[in-house]
Amino acid sequence: MAIITITSLSHPGIEVFATLTEAQLRNRLEPEKGVFIVESPKVIRVALDQGYEPLALLCESRHIKGDAADIIARVGDIPVYTGERELLAELTGYTLTRGVLCAMRRPQPLSLETVCKDASRVVVIDGVVDTTNIGAIFRSAAALGIDAVLLTMNSCDPLNRRAVRVSMGSVFLVPWTWMEAPTDGHYTDCLHTLGFRTAAMALTDDSVSLDDPALAAEPRLAIIMGTEGDGLPHSTIAATDYVVRIPMAHGVDSLNVAAASAVAFWQLRKR
Repeated sequence: MAIITITSLSHPGIEVFATLTEAQLRNRLEPEKGVFIVESPKVIRVALDQGYEPLALLCESRHIKGDAADIIARVGDIPVYTGERELLAELTGYTLTRGVLCAMRRPQPLSLETVCKDASRVVVIDGVVDTTNIGAIFRSAAALGIDAVLLTMNSCDPLNRRAVRVSMGSVFLVPWTWMEAPTDGHYTDCLHTLGFRTAAMALTDDSVSLDDPALAAEPRLAIIMGTEGDGLPHSTIAATDYVVRIPMAHGVDSLNVAAASAVAFWQLRKR
């Protein structure tokens, strides 16, 4: 391993941790060169356990023989940049969680067919852009038996640094991919072709309750969650087999999308 002590913000090689935007890290033009950042030793270990490729580490000096020691022993001959806490906070713009960051190679996207092959319960994230909500949805999906996560192209990247941290590494545990609508239809058409019935979480006059036995009885079900503010588009609601509401008390009309997803996953899990 190569442990490199940095003393300035212009040290060569640390750009990936400091000056590159999320869009630049993702590298849409050349996906094979894409990178993402994982924060905290616990989450880095989950990524390594799942086979993700580390490219470089950044950690506070005190963690070289502390929280990062086992990680450094695992990552082979990659650069390990280190410095004092204050310098690294100035470099990254935030105080590092448990003092360790890891730059990793972004994997090639899986196909929709591959992700859904053996799945009985999937969630579709439609237009959700808040990183905290994305991370929380993935964490609930992993914990509550959702087999795969599908995201529309206008949703937040699950490998965004904050989304990864909020998920506590669950983005590495649940298969996921992007999905697009066919040129002559809606993305629900793809799900129907794969044998899924679709359930839009929304408030409409004809919505059924989340505890409707017909939902739990479906052998393959795609649960569709909408944006934090406006919910699902009318076109999506119209294209689904079910429109589903969570029964509420005290006049509350809805839950945050992350909370609603956890409730829906628990109720609709495959028994």
